[in-house]
Amino acid sequence: MEVHAKLMMNRVHVQDETDSFKDLFTTYYPFVVRQIMRIVKDQQTAEDIAQDVFLSFYHTDRSVIEHIPAWLSKAALYASYNYVRSEKRRYDRQERGAAEQERVSPSSEEMCLEKEEIDQVRDVLAQLDERERTLLVMKYSGFPYAELAKATGMEVSSVGTILSRAKSKFRKLYDRIRGEEG
Repeated sequence: MEVHAKLMMNRVHVQDETDSFKDLFTTYYPFVVRQIMRIVKDQQTAEDIAQDVFLSFYHTDRSVIEHIPAWLSKAALYASYNYVRSEKRRYDRQERGAAEQERVSPSSEEMCLEKEEIDQVRDVLAQLDERERTLLVMKYSGFPYAELAKATGMEVSSVGTILSRAKSKFRKLYDRIRGEEG
């Protein structure tokens, strides 16, 4: 019976805190939004920040707060300044990203030359036999020799030699194609 009474008292205490919080929220919400609006100048953003402030307030032990309006005002100012700082950092990151994108974006001439080079590499790869092509493509895709050996059905000890020959053959064919166009 005593345990049941304690549970009932805890429920009443929690209900009182919830009712108290609702009253405090209703009373001070417009005040907190006005405090935030002085800094962020946007109603929707101010309301979002105010909700964060009240969420923090809800999770704080209100018995240690001496003056609730002062606590809410201070929390609102801190949250507002944090928001302004984070927006400034986000804006700076976007600006740097845009500048980097402009600097890195290839011109149409560069893209055309790159496409021609890709086509030349494909033409040379097509001239190689299947095993040489597989070795080169897999090696430059980051596969280890053991995987190359398994894919081509050869001994691991032979991969290096065959790969070296395939590279030389590729280089000669590629230089020939480049020489014909130049």
